[in-house]
Amino acid sequence: METLYDVQQLFKQFGIYIYVGKRLYDIELMIIELRKLYDGRLIDQDTYMTAWRILKREHRIEESREKG
Repeated sequence: METLYDVQQLFKQFGIYIYVGKRLYDIELMIIELRKLYDGRLIDQDTYMTAWRILKREHRIEESREKG
């Protein structure tokens, strides 16, 4: 797992489709849903941490795009 698309494919395995309309908001909602999957023991810690890092990176990128 290396990209936001890969994280979306992870969610798709659980029937979770996230589209709010604004990429930044989509990422924020994905972070919340990722935590729920981890808390529910549906994904392991390695998967959680990898996906979390990807989402945080993408969130920083989107924030910088909006400011710049």
